[in-house]
Amino acid sequence: MTTFARNRHATTLRKLLAAATFVLASAGVFAQSIVIASTTSTEQSGLFGHILPLFKETTGIEAKVVALGTGQALEVGRRGDADVVFVHDVAAEEKFIAEGYGVERHPVMYNDFVLIGPAADPAGTRGNDIIAGLQKIAAANAPFVSRGDKSGTHAAELRFWKATGNEANKGSGYKECGCGMGPALNIAASGGDYVLADRGTWLSFKNRGQLAVLVEGDTRLFNQYGVMVVNPTKHPHIKAADAQRFVDWIISAEGQAAIASYKIDGQQLFFPNAGK
Repeated sequence: MTTFARNRHATTLRKLLAAATFVLASAGVFAQSIVIASTTSTEQSGLFGHILPLFKETTGIEAKVVALGTGQALEVGRRGDADVVFVHDVAAEEKFIAEGYGVERHPVMYNDFVLIGPAADPAGTRGNDIIAGLQKIAAANAPFVSRGDKSGTHAAELRFWKATGNEANKGSGYKECGCGMGPALNIAASGGDYVLADRGTWLSFKNRGQLAVLVEGDTRLFNQYGVMVVNPTKHPHIKAADAQRFVDWIISAEGQAAIASYKIDGQQLFFPNAGK
C-alpha cells in the first residue's frame, strides 16, 4: 500500500470512529450515570421512581439503584460496587464512615416503623408500645415473620427484641424469611403473621388482606435515613464528583421538596430533615 493510500485509509478510519462516537453518545451510551446502593424500602415504596427523574432533569446524571437490605447495601459500598450508599441504620452508617469507606454521612429524611398484623390482633398487641407488643407476640407464640436479612428494618427489629429483656424467646411462631420488605409483607398477608415494617413500604403495599397497623407512635420506632458518597481513596474508580452532585441535590431545598412531595393516596411517605 502506498503512503497516499495508507494516509487515506487512516483518514477514513478516523472519520468512521468519529461518526460511531457521535452515534453512541447520541444514544446515551456515554451519558453520565452513578450507582446508588440503597434499601428495598426506598425502592419498593416508589420513592426513587419519583425523585430520580427529577434529579436527572436537573443534573443530566442518571442514577441506577441496587436495592438490598441496608447491611448488604453497605457491603456493596465497601466493595466499591456503588458510588453512593443511601440506607437507614445510623449505627452501621457511622461504622462505615469510621472505617473509611464513606466520605461523609448526611441525614436525609425519616419516617417510622410500624408493627403490622392481623386486624383481629389475636396476641393483643394493639397500642403504642413496641416492646410490650413483641412481648405479647412471644407469650402467645403468635406467627411473626422477620426479614432476617441484616437490613435496617431487621436491625431495628433485633434492637426491639433485645429491649424486651428476653430476646432469646421470640415465641415458637417466629421465623426468618431472608427477604425484602415487600416479600415479608406478602408472607404476613398470606399467613396472618405479625411483621415489623417501615411505613413507606406499608403505604405502598397493595396486597394487605386482613393486615392492619397495630403498633405505632412509639418514639423508639423513629426511622432515620442517611446518604454517603463511597470514598474514592478506597476505590479510585468511584464517580465521586457525580456522586457528590447527587448528595448535594438530595439534601438541597430542591431535593428535600422532591421527597416531601411524594405521596400515596394523599399520605406523605418520607419527611425530609437534611441538616437537622
